[in-house]
Parts: sequence; structure tokens; C-alpha cells
Amino acid sequence: MTRLNRRDLLKAAGAAGALNLVWPLSAGLSPAQAREAAEALGAEYDPAPFTLGVASGDPQPGSVLLWTRLAPEPLAAEQQLPEVVEVEWVVATDAQLAGVVARGTAPASATLGHSVHVPVSGLAANTRYWYAFKALGKTSRVGRTRTAPAGSVASVRFAAANCQAFADGYYAAHRGIAQENVDFVVHLGDYIYEHGQVGGVPADHVRDHEGPAVFTVADYRRRHALYKGDPSLREAHAAHPWFLTWDDHEVANDYSGTGGGAPFMQRRAAAYQAWYENMPHRDSGTSALPDPEIHRVRRWGDLLELSVLDLRSYRSAQNLADGTILGARQKTWLKQNIDRAPDTWHVWANSIMLSQLRGRPGGPYMFTDQWDGFLAERKEVLNHVHNSGMEDLVVITGDWHSAFVDDIRPDFDNTSSPVIGTEFTAHSVTSGAYSASWNATNGPVMGAANPHLKYFEGNRYGYDVYEVTPQRFSAHMRVIADRRDPASPVTTLTTFHVDRGKAGSYEDPATKKSSAQWRRDQ
Repeated sequence: MTRLNRRDLLKAAGAAGALNLVWPLSAGLSPAQAREAAEALGAEYDPAPFTLGVASGDPQPGSVLLWTRLAPEPLAAEQQLPEVVEVEWVVATDAQLAGVVARGTAPASATLGHSVHVPVSGLAANTRYWYAFKALGKTSRVGRTRTAPAGSVASVRFAAANCQAFADGYYAAHRGIAQENVDFVVHLGDYIYEHGQVGGVPADHVRDHEGPAVFTVADYRRRHALYKGDPSLREAHAAHPWFLTWDDHEVANDYSGTGGGAPFMQRRAAAYQAWYENMPHRDSGTSALPDPEIHRVRRWGDLLELSVLDLRSYRSAQNLADGTILGARQKTWLKQNIDRAPDTWHVWANSIMLSQLRGRPGGPYMFTDQWDGFLAERKEVLNHVHNSGMEDLVVITGDWHSAFVDDIRPDFDNTSSPVIGTEFTAHSVTSGAYSASWNATNGPVMGAANPHLKYFEGNRYGYDVYEVTPQRFSAHMRVIADRRDPASPVTTLTTFHVDRGKAGSYEDPATKKSSAQWRRDQ
């Protein structure tokens, strides 16, 4: 079946005032009509009731979290299912599920959208497993996962993805991630986009053609189901375990988790619930509702410590003298982790840019929704890193729809301030970046305004793969050729390295002549 490119189709429909005829979540469509419209935009679903696929997450040395959600009609506001459905699950040492090591049942209730979150324990460390679910006489696809190692580890490879507006293109990047030889995936936020149709869409953007905005649990469920309709996203979930954080568009653009009146708090609660229902997320308490706990520390043996941050749920308003992006409890938690940090690589999963970004030399910050809007807290945390003596800090970041490499300093305005780490900001999966002309003009401007900025490339889409050994941390920028092509090939644009015990990054000589809009001479 030949499909129209969904970016061009949605742009044309929007320009003609006919978006409601092609957007799957338009009001008035039956579930069958919505699915037909979604399939015209490249969606394909697994056989019912496991239409949204399977996933695993939060791997630890002896356990992993398994997920699925029963949705026979994925784009329906309500599923025609019993109040509670018993779901069988199985974990095995082979893809044929012959060597079973664990099995059981779990209830899928209408209260949580008939989702299932199974924390499987008693597994062997550093081991590959396969798993599947069965319900209503049907069996899901087989997923693949692995547990974290304990003790000495020679290497780890993992991918990071972010910002995947469905209307902006196909998920060839996730197709690439599914095929990568990685141990796990980190998603850095903007898994869905919540906003509705607005006017004035730029010529090279269709990100605002996402149909009516979402407010209720049913709205957010359907939005998640549409995104899960891209087969490459389901493949990436089924191929590897994921760690997850979120940014703003899982709820609403640029929101503060502690602001807003009752209507917004109801919307946030609906978004958080739907996010939990659709993610392989392991919560620390008995129930993830009303507020899933995102921040956590996980270790990959003695090689890597991963700190997952939540930069939305507890933040204050921006640009306050005493403003907080972490919230008091999370900041205390992070500083305590810094104080007792082991001798290892330290990776922070960070949804929005940590490094300073001025728009011109001596000028204002470009976006204070980032850490730039929380100056005192950023300086406090980074000085704590420096004063503690913690070394080998690498921050991986999403949100910007472009790639940046930055030195991290406690005081970004002082070039004599010590370099204490490196930040890698990855390209988006699909979400529209600035135009090529904007990037060409502003890359050198940002470079001049931000002495810690080493590299900027904003014309491409993709994901990062990180390769870590006891001696070196390498960031491979994977890019796709065309987000309009679901089978677009993946190549490596460039690679940066950080050597153990030496703060700061350097570009690999073999890729240093690749295209970029800013590259600081090294």
C-alpha cells in the first residue's frame, strides 16, 4: 500500500482548511474512521487486543518492568472490554519462549486504561530475556529485554531519543534504534505533543497540525495510541528496555508543575495518568497516581551511574531569584547522590538544556524555560559537583531539536571557571528544527556568545548512541536522511569523545570535517 507522506498531506490539508478530514483525532470520527485516517498517515497496529505492542523498562540487576496495554480499538475513547481482564505474561531465555524462567498473571483494569505493569524479579544479572503477554485468547508479539549487570563491566552502549511529533515525519530514527546493538534506551521527553491546530504554521513546520488540543484522560490516551501506531516506535520498544523522563509536551507547552489553577491541575493529572498507562515505567510506590515518580538513580555495574531527572513536576515559575527547576526534595536527593558518587561515569538524563545559551554576546538568554531560567539553582548544583570532587560527568539532553556539544562550567560567564563535565544535546526524532538559513546565520552567533559551546548542528534529525568503556565516553550522532521516509537510512554524522579523568570533549578526527553550522576550533 503506497502512503502519502504525512507531513506533506497534513500541510496541504491545513492550508486547504480540511485538516479535520485527514487528522485521525478530529472530532466526530468513529474509531474505525479514525484508524483509517491514521493508517493513511503511516500508522500500523499490532493484532488486537495488543495493538500498541509491548515494552520493557527500568532494568536492574535482578529485575525489569514489563508493559502492555489492551486496546482492541486503539483510537476509541473507551475500549469495549470487561472492567478487569486477566493478562498472562511469560519471560524466557529464548525468542521461542521455550526456556521459561518466570510467568504469572496481572489484572488489566479499565481504571488504568487496561494497561499492565509487571515488575519481574528473580532474574539473572546482565542477561538477555524475551517475553510476551496473552489475553482474551490472543498472544502479543515477543519483546526482548535485558537486566543490568552487577560488578565489573567492560562496556555499555545505549541510545537516547527525544521530541517525536507525529505530524512532523516518520519514525525512521526509532527504526534505527530498534536495529542498534544497545543495552538500553533513554527517552528524554516530548514523547507526544499535546497542542491543537493554530494558524500561522511556518513553511517548513507542520508540528502545529496535531488536531484539537487534549485535556482529558481519554484525549491523552488517544494521542498516545496514535503515536504508538508508528510501527518503528513499537519496534524500538520491543527491542530494548527503556529509561524514561518527560518534558513539557506530555502535558502542555512550557508548563510549571506547581503552577496553574484547578482546571490545569486536572489536565496535568489526566496527562500524567495517560503517560503512565502507556509507558514501561516502574514507580517507586504502590501506585503511580496521581503523580508518577520519575527521578531515580540506576547503575550499570561499576561502569556507569545514570541519574534520571524530572525537570517539570516540581519547578517554580522561571526567572525568580529563588526559583527552582528541581524542587526542594529532588535537589536534596541529587546533591546527596553527588556527595556519595562512586568512581564511575556519571550520566544525567536531562530533558532541557543545562548549559547557558545566550542569543548574542552579552545578550539575553535564548530560552529561560531551560536551566537558564533558574540561574541560582544551576550555579548551586554545579558548584556542588565541583566542590564534591565528582569527576566524569556527562549530561544527555533533548528538547532543542538540534545537536549541541557544550563544556559544563559552574559559572558559564567566566571562562576561567573550571570545566566539570560535558553536555550532549541530541537531534530530535522528527520535531521541526529551525530552518537551514536560521541555523547558518545563528550557529556562529551562538558560538561567539557562548564560549563553552563547541558544536552546533541543526539541519538533521535522529538520535545519539553512546559507547562507554572505563577509559572513554563516546557520543555518536546518528542522523536519518529524510524524516519523510519511514525507511530512511541512518548514518553517523560525527562522534565526540570524553576521556576518563579529563573534563571536556573532543571531536573524532575521522568525522571532524562533517557538516555543521558551528564548530569551535580545537
